[in-house]
Amino acid sequence: MKILFAAGGTGGHINPALAAAGDIRERYPDAEILFVGTKNKMEARLVPAAGFDFSTIDIDGFYRQLTLENIKRDIATLFKILRASSQAKKILRAFAPDAVVGFGGYVSGPVVRMAAKMGIPTAIHEQNAYPGITNKALAKRVDLVMLGVEKAAALMNAKNTPVVTGLPVRGEMLRADRAVSRAELGVRDDQTLVLSMGGSLGAQTINDAMVRLIADHWNDQSLYFLHAAGQFGDWVPEKLSENGVALEQAKNVEIRPYINDMDRCMAAADLVICRAGASSLSELEALGRASILIPSPNVAENHQYHNAMALVEQNAALLLEEKDYTPAAMEALFASVVGDKTKLQTLGENARKLGLPDAKRKIADLIVALAQQKH
Repeated sequence: MKILFAAGGTGGHINPALAAAGDIRERYPDAEILFVGTKNKMEARLVPAAGFDFSTIDIDGFYRQLTLENIKRDIATLFKILRASSQAKKILRAFAPDAVVGFGGYVSGPVVRMAAKMGIPTAIHEQNAYPGITNKALAKRVDLVMLGVEKAAALMNAKNTPVVTGLPVRGEMLRADRAVSRAELGVRDDQTLVLSMGGSLGAQTINDAMVRLIADHWNDQSLYFLHAAGQFGDWVPEKLSENGVALEQAKNVEIRPYINDMDRCMAAADLVICRAGASSLSELEALGRASILIPSPNVAENHQYHNAMALVEQNAALLLEEKDYTPAAMEALFASVVGDKTKLQTLGENARKLGLPDAKRKIADLIVALAQQKH
């Protein structure tokens, strides 16, 4: 059995593909698995590190903002897309896969499209509530459409009925123990742990919001703040100091550049303040955590807003859009939930009901069944 995965660009595309591929490798050790991505993005590091064979094609996305420089880049991208199709065809002929699966990123389009054209069984996985343009187009051609969120089904004109699989969550996240995690972080049983982050680079709005919230509430010892400021948030500690927060003395405030132990931190948290990427929301659902979601407005099709609404509509999260952000609006939302244990519990329980903890196995089983159709 030979399976080719096309995924690239961000960890949100690559990690679910690696999770499914890892499950297949574990249960079918004779399976041959090949990943296709680009040589200069995250997949070039993550895929070989996970022990999978890796081939590349040269592809970029289009720039949507109309400037002379972007028009030049987009013309170059058009030529790259034409070349990428022939590169994909060459890889497909050499590897001769039994199934090809696209998990997103620019690379998925030409690889999956060419595989379908060549008569190879094909599948895609759409992780967002609002499908991307590429997956909408591919859905009409592929044999199997897998969805992270049921809400996306109505927006996909798929050849066959889509299957809701959810999005894989790392095993260590599911195995993390709340009591042990809190003890390791030094959080007392009677404290409400507020975990906040804006991604690896940091989000200006979330950093601003947390500076205000921490400055206003750090003297409340019933609260514990753990905030990841990100690469561009190195100004946060100084700003907190300017606002009267004595970080050296504050036993209930911890500011980090990044969170490398997300399994521990998420397991320990009572309330999470974050963006609304598909992977983050899957983790909130898997662990049953209450959240205040501030979707990034700087993503294609505003898909983080739609991701967030899938939870908000089920009373499983609270929402504050960046365009509506003010310190007063954030304070009101924060106060409405952080002091209400019942509301925290209800939001968390409703989030857990949306989770699909067996997503990895379900996706892997569907891919294997697709590959076996060829024989």
